[in-house]
Amino acid sequence: MRPYLTLPLILIVAACQPRENDSPHNGPATPETTAAESAETPAPVDLTRSVVRINSTQQSWNPWQPWEKNPPRKRRALAAIVRDQRIVTTAELVADATYLEFESPDGTRFCPAKVVAVDYEANFALLGPQNDEEGAAFFQDTQPFEINQPLAIGSKVEILQVEENGTTIQTPGTLQSVDLLSNFLPGASFLTYRVKASMQSAASSYSLPVLHNGKLAGVLISYDSKDQISDVAATDILTRFLKEATNGDYAGSPSLGTRTARTEDASFRKWLKLTDDQGGLYVKSVRKGSSAETAGVKKDDVIIAIDGKPIDRRGYFEHPSYGKLLWGHLIRGEKSTGDTVALSLIRDGRPIELEATLTRLDQKDKLVPTHLIDQAPNYLIKGGLVFLELTRPYLSGFGDKWSSRAPINLLDPYYNPENFEDSINRVVFLSGVIPTPATVGYEPLRNAVIVEVNGTKITDMKSLIAAFDNNTGGLHSIKLEDDDLTIYLDDNEALAVDNQLIQRGIPRLSRAE
Repeated sequence: MRPYLTLPLILIVAACQPRENDSPHNGPATPETTAAESAETPAPVDLTRSVVRINSTQQSWNPWQPWEKNPPRKRRALAAIVRDQRIVTTAELVADATYLEFESPDGTRFCPAKVVAVDYEANFALLGPQNDEEGAAFFQDTQPFEINQPLAIGSKVEILQVEENGTTIQTPGTLQSVDLLSNFLPGASFLTYRVKASMQSAASSYSLPVLHNGKLAGVLISYDSKDQISDVAATDILTRFLKEATNGDYAGSPSLGTRTARTEDASFRKWLKLTDDQGGLYVKSVRKGSSAETAGVKKDDVIIAIDGKPIDRRGYFEHPSYGKLLWGHLIRGEKSTGDTVALSLIRDGRPIELEATLTRLDQKDKLVPTHLIDQAPNYLIKGGLVFLELTRPYLSGFGDKWSSRAPINLLDPYYNPENFEDSINRVVFLSGVIPTPATVGYEPLRNAVIVEVNGTKITDMKSLIAAFDNNTGGLHSIKLEDDDLTIYLDDNEALAVDNQLIQRGIPRLSRAE
């Protein structure tokens, strides 16, 4: 997750000079002159009527010790009003939130808030008041922003900030480029504006509205103080999210369900039977149950066009406004869950046309979930043996270079889930061993994938718990994937240890949700 820098608020005082025609020596102004001058100097707009602050208290679960939570943290954001009593902000601000609160820009009024809709992949959340009556009072005399049309490269924008005393400032910036970036969750890339703006990096706002001619054009996600570049969630994605999230029944961003590779290598292209004038992306794998599999896409296919838009050898297509963009925007940027998409493929040198109905890839359907936001991790402690379901947050606990430091037997199912999805729902493994009388000699064991318990194949945490429960009072046999090793656990000793662990403060010994 990219670190986010808070932004200082700089007080700007605008001095108004008297018009010449207001001087008593010049006589009264004519109607024509007054109208012209009025057009040149429009009345100032009170932007504080269109924004609120959001105070968020967040507390996530510890993926390595899933029976406890991490320490809580507080965040504060400035967010835009986009509908009657509706606020748009980043999904990161509400992730694992235990309390959300609206605050007026001048800090005098407060209102408990709730999440109406959230898209953690696109990094957008729509918020509303918890109570309608309190919300009506809090949002009295507010004015929602209009949503701007998608911007063009070179467009001028203003990044809106509000001082603690309620004074608004607008930092000018220029949209320099557009790209597909992962702004919150890994692997979830969406259209993002790269805005050049001279801002400082030490103050009170976690995210900020970005305006164009007084209309909302996006939400600032992060700021690089060295290069003075802001990443802004693009108008295109914001518009789609608000359109679909209005009623609170939001389906989430769609997914095709393929893993692809470029086709730049000449020998590889020859093997794929591609002509020189064809681009294309090689389909490395197709996720089980995905929209691609349902449509008939197969491994070794080559995607050469989506909805008639040619895909080049590196995976780019030509966007009419933004130029070269990665092909993922045709799925996640221009389509919604439930929409259809036309796929032009090359299979063994022959052209094939397919139509896919796009579905959403839910975390519960993943072999290795990429996040556990708003969800507690599953686990089991048995006699001091600690069993977990594999998740990306657990892998990232191995440090910044976790992709090379984490155990290879755990990285394999994360990077190649198609090799495991037919036989298991989750990867269950022994993460570590608490030294107890029941685990003597097993203390060095860790990060070992579980294959069977008491002769029952383990497919997820529920099956693991059931396998132990169905063999009470006896000797449990636990078969590990590594070296086909089997370890044993006496149930009576394990039960005594479990009772001691509860007495020592572990609130519960298992979770399988």
